Amino acid sequence: MDYKDTLNLPQTNFPMKGNLPQREPEMLKQWEESNLYGKIEEAGKGRPRYILHDGPPYANGHIHIGHALNKILKDIVLKNKRMSGFAAPYVPGWDCHGLPIELQVEKNLGSKKHELSKLEMRKLCREYAHKFVAIQRAEFERLGILGEWGDPYLTLANSYEGAIARELARFAENGGLYKGKKPVHWCSSCGTALAEAEVEYADHKSPSIFVKFAMKDDLGAVIPELAGKKASVVIWTTTPWTLPANLAVALHPELEYVGLEVNGEVLIVADGLKESFLSQIGAEGKVVATFSSKLLERKLARHPFLDQDSVILLGEHVTLEAGTGAVHTAPGHGQEDYELGLKEGLEIYNPVDNRGRFFENIPFFAGQFVFDANKNVIEKLIEVGALLKTAEISHSYPHCWRCKKPIIFRATEQWFISMEKNDLRGKALAEINNVAWIPKWGRERIYGMIENRPDWCVSRQRSWGVPITAFYCTSCGEVLADGKIMHQVADLFSEHSSDIWYDWEAAKFLPEGTTCKACGKGDFEKEMDILDVWFDSGVSHAAVLELRDNLESPADMYLEGSDQHRGWFHSSLLASVGTRGRAPYKSVLTHGFVMDGAGRKMSKSVGNVVAPEDVIKKFGADVLRLWVAAQDYRDDLRISQEILTRLSESYRRIRNTFRYILGNIHDFDPATDLVPVKEMPEIDRWAMHQLELLKEKVLTAYNESEFHILYHAVNGFCTVEMSAFYLDILKDRVYTSKSSSLARRSAQTVMYTILDNLVRMVAPVLSFTADEVWAELPGKREASVHTALFPALTPEYLDVALEGRWEKIIKVRGEVSKALELARVKKVIGHSLDAAVAIKASGETAELLKEFGGELASIFIVSKAELVEELSGEDVYRAEGGEALEVLVTAAPGEKCERCWCYDETIGENTEHPTLCPKCLAAVQ
Repeated sequence: MDYKDTLNLPQTNFPMKGNLPQREPEMLKQWEESNLYGKIEEAGKGRPRYILHDGPPYANGHIHIGHALNKILKDIVLKNKRMSGFAAPYVPGWDCHGLPIELQVEKNLGSKKHELSKLEMRKLCREYAHKFVAIQRAEFERLGILGEWGDPYLTLANSYEGAIARELARFAENGGLYKGKKPVHWCSSCGTALAEAEVEYADHKSPSIFVKFAMKDDLGAVIPELAGKKASVVIWTTTPWTLPANLAVALHPELEYVGLEVNGEVLIVADGLKESFLSQIGAEGKVVATFSSKLLERKLARHPFLDQDSVILLGEHVTLEAGTGAVHTAPGHGQEDYELGLKEGLEIYNPVDNRGRFFENIPFFAGQFVFDANKNVIEKLIEVGALLKTAEISHSYPHCWRCKKPIIFRATEQWFISMEKNDLRGKALAEINNVAWIPKWGRERIYGMIENRPDWCVSRQRSWGVPITAFYCTSCGEVLADGKIMHQVADLFSEHSSDIWYDWEAAKFLPEGTTCKACGKGDFEKEMDILDVWFDSGVSHAAVLELRDNLESPADMYLEGSDQHRGWFHSSLLASVGTRGRAPYKSVLTHGFVMDGAGRKMSKSVGNVVAPEDVIKKFGADVLRLWVAAQDYRDDLRISQEILTRLSESYRRIRNTFRYILGNIHDFDPATDLVPVKEMPEIDRWAMHQLELLKEKVLTAYNESEFHILYHAVNGFCTVEMSAFYLDILKDRVYTSKSSSLARRSAQTVMYTILDNLVRMVAPVLSFTADEVWAELPGKREASVHTALFPALTPEYLDVALEGRWEKIIKVRGEVSKALELARVKKVIGHSLDAAVAIKASGETAELLKEFGGELASIFIVSKAELVEELSGEDVYRAEGGEALEVLVTAAPGEKCERCWCYDETIGENTEHPTLCPKCLAAVQ
């Protein structure tokens, strides 16, 4: 007789292989057709809001692995909040203006770019941005990100452009906006000023030179030891090209300086640097005078090769870190030089044009590109006898974020937002302390940046962006930046787009009768500079959060990479504090960068780039999402095929746990078949206790944004507590017990509860898989797991005493498993059900095992288990360490049950079912 049809074998439509690359797109289509995100929004009505504001990626190119990390992290946070009882909308956005798009369009046009008007160029830039918004939107959706993809925010949208211009008007109204000549980061290749966040630092080789500035007059009157001696102050610089702009030499007001007699002349350097200076120039010298820097203040030196003087000034920025303690000062080419020049009334002199070339009226170097001029400046210094030493050094130097070329500091007329006006710096620093920074070191990082940053240069000399809505009097050049007028222009941008700035005459923007306050004339021209794109994205709190009904400001969280402390976090803070007096966010979470498996930066030239598209094609988006959750995002993250393969194995173990449970609850109805915990066997209550511990750990990890903790907890639970122990032991009971028996229904109750709880808890991470499992779960429930809530904590399921008992049982089981494996190697048994085990224990262990008696065989998954007083023979396994425990494994006596495969000595006694053991006999009868 065949008894297979009486077994409760697993039955499920949930496949063992996920086939995620094929299955996930089908689920995305289902989500779209069923309007899943709309249902999520509907479910959130009336709940407290949680607003995570999306930092806009740049609409240029396909997404990279860093984008995937960022968006998946945001999605995990938002799904966690929704399942925790919040309304958590997600409005994605894109940064659409700026230099990278404009340069790419110019590149595509080639020589034709010179034939286009600004309006035509802007039209092409707009089309280019829209193209990549569509591409990236599809790529983000493929990751399983749920949000308002049909209505994202775009910085090129009319309403957003109007909001940008409106926020600029607010700065004009409060006096924070001004135009001035200051040194800024300047890219000669791109022909524009750059923001701090648009500057990258990389190794660069520069000339290192020591140069003499001969003192104009005899110093004997203030330093008697130097009377009648030829004396020079020595400077050190790595930018020889800035020497034509030199106006001064700076010394530190508190340092002592020395006169070194070298080859018949006196060289003046800081006392603390004299040894290193002499060593570097390869000379010997003796100190002939030691004196305070104050004695040289406002004395004059001669420029090395120009017919002009350089004044000696005192500045706190001078250090003893390198050089000579005397700093070459060109106010038009450096922030500290500028500040000292401003303080001392020097001209902010800049002899370099927009292309990085010297103006035609500059002696010796007219028309030369500044970096090319370095060699010629050095030759000139040699010619006039002012060069003491030249060498080449490799050091960190600022480069343009886009073209990757070295940049310069160059004083130009630019628009700035003052850090001091309205105490913007002080207010911003105070607001930083009101924000929760995750990790905590983020606070120190951005605090230091705000504390030391110069005024914010917000103007750019390009065409693809929102214009600075100021005007100039054509008669006298006076600036008109009137807040009321700028607000009116902003309204026009909202209605027509900022393209009208390049189409309409200035008079069309100005109220009738507008006149210049300086000269009284009424003709004006428009400012043609555009705004820094960091201003564009920095005002998103006003353009998005304050304008959408389902959002609000300040946001609960901003979440981006750690580079955004100097980027979006930074500009958003200044934009909001400057006009609202508060930070735009309550908390800021930052993640690290993605490296390859060896910890190296990804590079196409190295060939170590891991593209999201390739990962998804091979493993599926859920494995990529699992990779994100498995990492401690606070540090740099590593990814490689080996790492992903390992994670796909973890995914497989979790999926197999889901599948096993689904297969064994196919005939379970939670409405009628649930067994109360108090009526369950002890091992089932132990499993419920373990589930409760997991819930506590996972929900805490979500609450504290420690996603790697929840990954390890879930992976360990599925692998150890479930697959390797509980579910392994349970097989016999659920397969062979009578379908409706208390023993089987209790096991099914536990498995159902575990799966229902587990699927909810992993849904923010394994979004596709969780929804797939959800559809297979028995009982009535929400249409999607993504509209469900996390399981509630049920502390009454916790039983610490029970856990302690089972820890000991599990330990004994581990030793029995070792004994079984040794017996298997010796061919004593094949499967563990072929075995009988005899156990000798002592003390508390013996007493505990006696309590379990007949259950031991099922716990150890053997046919027979008994406790004995003595064991002997060479085949006895003895546990190492701890309590004395001995195990003897022998072949199980009796015959093998045809139904459950356990051996029993009573098989054959029942004539009607001669091949069944008593347990199976009871089930089939």
